[in-house]
Amino acid sequence: MKGQRVAVVGVGYSTIGRSTGLSLDDLAVEASIAAMADAGLKPTDIDGVATHCFPHQLVRPTRVADLLGIPDLGWYSGNFDGAAYVVAAHHGIAAVASGSCHTCLTIRSVHRMGASGGTRAWPADGIAGVDQFLVPYGDTTAAHWAAMYMQRHMHEFGTTPEQFGEFVIAQRDYAAANPDAIHRTPLTMDDYLSSRMIARPLHVLDCDYPVDAGSALIFTTEERARDMVHKPVFFESWAAGTTDVLDFHLLESMPQSSPWRAAQRMWSKTDLGPDDVNIAGLYDGFSFIAMQWMEALGFCGLGESGPFVEAGHTRPGGRLPTNTDGGACNVGRRHGANFFIEVTRQLRGECGDRQIPGASVGVVSNSVGGFAGCALMINE
Repeated sequence: MKGQRVAVVGVGYSTIGRSTGLSLDDLAVEASIAAMADAGLKPTDIDGVATHCFPHQLVRPTRVADLLGIPDLGWYSGNFDGAAYVVAAHHGIAAVASGSCHTCLTIRSVHRMGASGGTRAWPADGIAGVDQFLVPYGDTTAAHWAAMYMQRHMHEFGTTPEQFGEFVIAQRDYAAANPDAIHRTPLTMDDYLSSRMIARPLHVLDCDYPVDAGSALIFTTEERARDMVHKPVFFESWAAGTTDVLDFHLLESMPQSSPWRAAQRMWSKTDLGPDDVNIAGLYDGFSFIAMQWMEALGFCGLGESGPFVEAGHTRPGGRLPTNTDGGACNVGRRHGANFFIEVTRQLRGECGDRQIPGASVGVVSNSVGGFAGCALMINE
């Protein structure tokens, strides 16, 4: 990549829980303090802040800087559009690479209640726009379009419920070795298949677990990173992608949406390829999203993620150990930031019983449908 080389030097989480009583700003500050402690940095060492939030859950970068005591920001960005945490990450990477700032704090905070928009009040005089074609049929949440994506994959490629279940079970096995995970009890296939159906064929165990959470990562230049506490983890390549039609219901191809465009763009910017990757953090707002990323990133062919997972390739010793923290289905919805943090820790060799031996190249991803983003990370 052109510009300065960018490294992750600090990662941190806030208090996590179903109902913490903490404000979004509180969560952001707690996570930021944890990330600074991890990096051995003070607020005065930071000159950039990037946040990503839901439109109705605003977290302002200048407000966070004020609360932390950062005296002067040479660069900042607050965003609520696009593919969740990866947007803040891309902004922070680009800011450091371009020299707009030298050390950037990137943040994602989310509240459990209303994380997907909360209860919507429909106008008495009728519903306009695309909602008029969805709401009368009960299609009011992300789970409804997610179920359509899963069903389409099953229809086109013969993917089975058991193959989705294999991915969910493998993630829970990783979570059992992660003391930070909320759900750690091992699952069986019977547990998965008998779990509550949200929108057929989507089970509750296919869905990320809503929590109050703050997540933070700190990026800086290679020169500065070499003098810090941890062995630096570098961004080798990064990219975003969108589709011609933004509406998640109206895509030309549900099995080949924005992850394919982001992945192609990311691989075009590096000499590395899928065969070089040995650890993955693939967004699992719903389990099928991670499986679409496996195909988009080239770890298996189009429509082959079901057999790929069924063969054990996402487990330790498999072709692509995936979501080794347990994923958002088990550690709670962190909107993608948890994968950047987990892959960073894996590339540092800090993950204890769930450490993947020899992990040196990792990939992370966020979102699906109309917009997505990804990044390639290396430990040297």
